[in-house]
Amino acid sequence: MNGAAQQRPAAVSRPRIGFLGTGRIGLFRMQSLADSGLVEAAMVADPSPEMREAALKIAPEAEVASSLDDLLSAGLDAIVIATPSALHAEQSIAAFEAGLAVFCQKPLGRTEAEVRAVVDAARKADRLLGVDFSYRHTAGMQRIRELVTAGTLGHVFAADLVFHNAYGPDKPWFFDKALSGGGAAMDLGCHLVDLALWTLGCPEVTDVSGRLVRNGQPIRNDSDDVEDYASATFMLDSGTQVRIACSWHLHAGRDAVIGAEFYGTDGGASFSNVGGSFLDFRADHHTGTGTRQIAEPPEDWMRGAITQWAEQLVAGQGFDPAAEEFVTVANVLDRIYAR
Repeated sequence: MNGAAQQRPAAVSRPRIGFLGTGRIGLFRMQSLADSGLVEAAMVADPSPEMREAALKIAPEAEVASSLDDLLSAGLDAIVIATPSALHAEQSIAAFEAGLAVFCQKPLGRTEAEVRAVVDAARKADRLLGVDFSYRHTAGMQRIRELVTAGTLGHVFAADLVFHNAYGPDKPWFFDKALSGGGAAMDLGCHLVDLALWTLGCPEVTDVSGRLVRNGQPIRNDSDDVEDYASATFMLDSGTQVRIACSWHLHAGRDAVIGAEFYGTDGGASFSNVGGSFLDFRADHHTGTGTRQIAEPPEDWMRGAITQWAEQLVAGQGFDPAAEEFVTVANVLDRIYAR
């Protein structure tokens, strides 16, 4: 480990950021940070000339790197990773060993072991790690978490979360389990597991069971096949039962069905997308047969995760112990996949 990784980070007025992968998601992250004014987009790396050109339209002064090694040796403060899933863990660890902070597209790793290795590297380097669990930053889920934390719902004994996408991934590697780590559960279910645990205060997960389906037929949880539909149930040591369901290419009559419902002894709360939208959400607080709306669209929530990370970076935040939550999510996914 170099000297930079052995010193606690100091506050930086405008951290210099490198961007590894500037496809659709990478460009959105880059634009979000450029709009925030918090950081300097200093360097970009992508194998596609078209994607590099698109990135330079956002940050014309940025330098072009030919590899991850170029980024790591350029004196940057942090790196944003938006590459295929199989590369996330290795690239994140390399960045931490070079003394950089990291913001990574989900999933952070294909298995719990990979995620644990990344988190351990971040802790050892005392560098900030962010993962794009963006639904935490919707106003609706933040209001629901406040209700749960305040005890307004009483004891939350059950939660149901869904994410059904009428479409599917557009890259072949998503359908190779060795590269993706899994199908719909890995791609969409990770958001649901994270939302449930984050909302409920990150209790310990006890029992986990799951069912995977491909083209309408059940497949073994440890199969090399990639599922397009997944459902799972897991119990928390708080006594809460959580159920999730997610899918690609579901015939649901709309672009997406995204929702989360929390049932407590003194009330309930629900979060749902509006009109099949991927972007617009509302949230409601239920008491008996009455409903009170607590969040409504529109809102600019998709920038929330990376903007929060950038704010922490500017403030000199080192390793955040909350990164352990990423390991817990990966553990639940491993157990769904019988790993």
